[in-house]
Amino acid sequence: MIFNVSEKSDLPVIVMLHGGGLSDWSLSKVAELLKSDFQVITPILDGHGEDAESTFISIEDCANKLIANIDQHFGGSVELLSGLSIGAQVVIEALMRRPALAKKAVIESGLILPMKSVAQMVPSSMKISYPLIKQRWFAKLQAKSMFIKQDLFERYYQDSMKMSLESLINMSVSNALYDPQHLKKITAGTLILVGEKEISAMKKSAEKLNDEILGSRLVTVESMGHGQLSLQNPKQYVNQLIQSGIIDLKDYRP
Repeated sequence: MIFNVSEKSDLPVIVMLHGGGLSDWSLSKVAELLKSDFQVITPILDGHGEDAESTFISIEDCANKLIANIDQHFGGSVELLSGLSIGAQVVIEALMRRPALAKKAVIESGLILPMKSVAQMVPSSMKISYPLIKQRWFAKLQAKSMFIKQDLFERYYQDSMKMSLESLINMSVSNALYDPQHLKKITAGTLILVGEKEISAMKKSAEKLNDEILGSRLVTVESMGHGQLSLQNPKQYVNQLIQSGIIDLKDYRP
């Protein structure tokens, strides 16, 4: 995990984790909206982007690395921890292991209902489809389905070609089998986001998170799919965080 901290700052710290197959660039537009009021840290998960030479092992392994980095750089606690998709799963795992890791949390499209049949098919299906990731036409289809804006396509394409087959398989299996058992340990003020157009398992996951995490708030975002809010609508994403009381931006104008 690459945990870039460019300089010391007195601003409250937000740590934002990207989704699977993406990298820190996918958070650039949200980070830009927040940077006047917060020090925004956007780690790169193992096996992704500039950290493609490392191998993604598991959600649990990434959570341990996230905790270690927050301990090293920020004394063991930050203002806000957020994540999308597998990044959301890492946030969940880290907050179960260390409840005081963040005062507040945003879990966007975090799957917590195991999909064993999907996991069983991953190795064989990935071995067949893996060569396609180097094809630009295939990358464009993937980028469209992932709500990646056109101006970020080239970054996505270049990074997707770097990911190893091992990382891709490990990430996909870990994502499909993730089954957190101690959600009640999470004490951060938590906002749970899910798109209205997401699959049933994702919506049910959001409902279970809301039921298990004390004081959490669930927002179903109308007319949106998996990750579409933060990836394609950064201003609306920030507005939702403000309206939900997760953040307060002094000079923000939507």
